[in-house]
Amino acid sequence: MTVTDPFNAASDPALPTVALALDPFAVEEEFKRGLPRLGGEDGTIKVKAITVIRHKPGRRCVIEYDVRIKRPDGARHKAKVIGKMRARRFGNEGYRLLDSIWNAGFAEKSPDGISVPEPIGVIPRFQMWFQRKVPGMEATLKMFEPGGVALAERIAEALHKLHRAGVPPERRHTIDDELRILGEHLPQVAEVRPQIKERIERLLRGCERLAATVPEPRRCGIHRDFYPAQVMVEARKLFLLDFDLYCEGDPALDVGNFLGHMVETSLRQTGKADALADCQRAMIDRFAELTGEFVRPGITAYTTLTLVRHIYLSSQFPDRVPFTQALLELCEERLAEHLHR
Repeated sequence: MTVTDPFNAASDPALPTVALALDPFAVEEEFKRGLPRLGGEDGTIKVKAITVIRHKPGRRCVIEYDVRIKRPDGARHKAKVIGKMRARRFGNEGYRLLDSIWNAGFAEKSPDGISVPEPIGVIPRFQMWFQRKVPGMEATLKMFEPGGVALAERIAEALHKLHRAGVPPERRHTIDDELRILGEHLPQVAEVRPQIKERIERLLRGCERLAATVPEPRRCGIHRDFYPAQVMVEARKLFLLDFDLYCEGDPALDVGNFLGHMVETSLRQTGKADALADCQRAMIDRFAELTGEFVRPGITAYTTLTLVRHIYLSSQFPDRVPFTQALLELCEERLAEHLHR
């Protein structure tokens, strides 16, 4: 068995069970006993490889397990399982939420081809919950390929399905929360680049004015962290990923967040913010057709607020720093256009 920990996650003091979740003997023992949904009641599970694929120090860790399963009838197959761990959490909440969504019409063989990863179980000893890894490619680059418009429409349909699923959220997120997040993070950019401090301050005031134009939403359960990398595409099948921030909120937020990421990706990949404009229009039109025309002002606002947040995000990654100025200018242009109509 190989164990790969490129982030040195096992030494994270805030996530003390990571080291245990990387211990080959402990993992195999717990998988056999604690994940009957994976191997069946009498199946055997062998773990061939363990890899830390994401680690945010002090906050969370995501580990991939490559396993071999043997059924009592002699049938054998391979599987990859994703384990998720968050600080001060035991995994039950994340597992229950995904299981509820899975059972609300998002199972692997859902007739419309819109699914979520299969929830596998919880291992309390690791303070970790597990899901089956799904096939496919991230939608991020698929949007640039022929068929990007049709894919954008399908993703709008997937969001609408999620919003109508009726899975009860445990938290609420409002546009005031969005403004609070911007108010906490944007000034940090001005601290590093004091020459744009006044522009940042004007931008934040503009965001407040823009938020005031958004009609009162018809709240429902939303993803809240929806962007192209959260969608896996396998032929005509879509898998929606990562519901860590699932909450009650404005459905327009999910679309706006997705579009804001599309624009930012377009800017970095092509140098043009409107390189995916046809996909953006298709997604908005299809979502409005399904949900109602009342969502358009909210989508516009949340797209801009997402781009403003990316000004801060660009300052956190060396490869994105060169785009901070372009993002700032783009957000200024969008706010001027929206607020002076």
